[in-house]
Order: sequence, then C-alpha cells, then structure tokens
Amino acid sequence: MSHRLFNRPKFLLLALLLAPATLDATLCRPSVAGGNHGGGGAEALEAGEFRTSPVITIEGHGGFETNLEGSPEHYAIDGLFGLVMEWGLGNNGSFAIEAAIGPALVWGEAEHFYGKVHVDEHDEETDSHSDDEHAEHGDEHDDHAEHEDEHEDEHGDEHAGHDDDDDHAGHDDHAGHAGHGSHDTDYKRSDVRGFLQARYAPNDRLSLSVSWNPYYVTKNQGEDIKGLKNELGAKVLWALGDGDVNFALGDRLEDLIDGVYLSLEHRQGWESDGTWMGNYTDPRLGVGFNVDLLNISLNAGPRFYVPGSYSALEQRTDFAGELEVAYPVGNNTVLFAHWQPTYSSEGGSGWGEGWQHHVGTGVTFSF
Repeated sequence: MSHRLFNRPKFLLLALLLAPATLDATLCRPSVAGGNHGGGGAEALEAGEFRTSPVITIEGHGGFETNLEGSPEHYAIDGLFGLVMEWGLGNNGSFAIEAAIGPALVWGEAEHFYGKVHVDEHDEETDSHSDDEHAEHGDEHDDHAEHEDEHEDEHGDEHAGHDDDDDHAGHDDHAGHAGHGSHDTDYKRSDVRGFLQARYAPNDRLSLSVSWNPYYVTKNQGEDIKGLKNELGAKVLWALGDGDVNFALGDRLEDLIDGVYLSLEHRQGWESDGTWMGNYTDPRLGVGFNVDLLNISLNAGPRFYVPGSYSALEQRTDFAGELEVAYPVGNNTVLFAHWQPTYSSEGGSGWGEGWQHHVGTGVTFSF
C-alpha cells in the first residue's frame, strides 16, 4: 500500500493532518478551502505533473465566548469559491497554491482574531483621570465638607423636591454600558472573506505553509468597523507515522502511533482599523485515524499568546485544541464538522478566564 502523505485515497486523514487550527478563521483550513476533502479518486501527482482543482465550500459556524461578560455569540454562513493548483515533486513531495473567496453572512458580529478585547470607552475615560487630577479636587472636597451643614439647611427643601427618576434619567449612558455585554445575534450584513496559502511538502512526512486570511467588513455596525481585517500565519507539520490507520480494516489501538503528528503554527492579526490584535504560537500534538470512510482528527497543546498593546493585557499561556471529522459522499463531495475549544488562563479588563468555543459544519465540492 502506498504511504504517500498526499495520496488521495487517504485524503480524509491526511488532509486533516495538514489543516491549521485557528479559533477565529474557519477558512484557513486547507481541508476546507483547498479541496483536500474532495476528489477521493485522484492519485498523488508524480514529479513534474500539474493539476488544478476548482472547489466550492459552504459552511455554517458559530463562536461562543463564554469567558466574556454576557457570553457573546456570533454566527456566519460562508460560501467560498476557490482553486487549488498543485505540482508534483520528487520524493513523493508536492507544492500547492490554494485560494478562495466568497460572501460571509453575519449574525451578531464578524469573526475576529483570537483574544480580541472589547474595549469599553467609558472605562477608558474613567481610567484617564490621573492621581494629580484627583489631588486637585482634594481641597474642594474639604471646602464642601466645611459647608455641608449650610447646604443642608439652605437647600434641604430643594433637594427633597427633586424626583429620583428625573435624577437617574441623566445617566442613560451608564445604562448603555451595562447593556454592552448582551451582544445580540440578529442578522447584520454580508461581508467578504478570502484565503490564500502556499504549501510545500518536500516528502510524505513534512509540510510547510504560509497563509493570508483577509476579511472585508462591508459597513460600520456595532463594534465592527468597515474595512479589511488581515491575518497572517505560518505552519510546520511533521507526520510521525504513515497516516494509514483504519479501525474498520483491523487496526488496533497500538496502531494509532501511525497517525500521530506534531505541528507548530504562528499567527498574527489586524483589525479593519489597522489595530494590531496580537499574535499566538501553537505547538500541537495530534492524532488522526479512520473508521471505514469516517475520518477523525484531534490535536491539542498550549497557546502562547501575546495581546496587542491596545488591550493593556499581559502575555499569557492558554490551551487550545481541535476535533474534526469528515465523511466523503461520492468522489467529489465531503461533509465535515469541527470543534475548536480554547481556555484562557487569565482574565483582565474586557477579558475573562474561561472557555471559548468555535464550532462549524459544512460541505466541500471539488471538480
């Protein structure tokens, strides 16, 4: 049996092994955007051969930020139209360029880079008062204290005449801030997202890739700012085994070693107003296997996260993982689903310790 990493009869397992796992961009998985889910009948390319594969992916996905105040949620449906160009190399290697673009229907708010802090302008204004400013008012408070009895005598009736409701009516802004955590999930608009990746595999065990994930917000709405979000990434993956594990064909638990892989991924993100959101580095240990045609892949590891300076948060080490399943329907169609949990180890202003989840499911057609 051939043990080529990109051999399409084993495409379900190994395409998922090559998939970069991120909380904020479902499209960045080559298994979705690159068509590795589909085309089960195609063989791996020989050295010097070339192949192009148009792909269409439809995916519904949602994010659940349970560690934030109000537990905000956001949902989207993506329709991605892409193309994979692949060249065969010697030693069972390959080089591929994968690109896709399409609409993203948004409910709630647009997807964002991992760790985004919802900065509260009211808090910023409050924090902007310096100690000197408070000191300047110290004497005034003393003066007021000296005349406290006078004011009570002279204006007692006047204060008593104030209606409490009228007094609180002047604080509508505070009520607005209190509702900030609600984060409605109504339908908002249609954005545009894209994906571009170059992937080099010198042999059947090693893969190196760089990717760009642009996301265009079509109008100002809520916390979303019209403009282009950007995310850049690089990943190295090393398959420790041949990837040929199928429990329906007699493999046992000890054979899982053939599906083990290591990966190292680094990503950086920018908001549509140009704000640098931060970066993270994910070293992962993973395993993939088949049960007949059903492929299951899971991985986990620490996430070394560096937040952008806008957040005023410190560096921290979080936890991140992914569970992904895929099932082929015919030669050119694959159904897939994935779950990406992350755990934040520390909280802060606009951020909280706890779990976030991203889940999605969809279908990919390759031609």
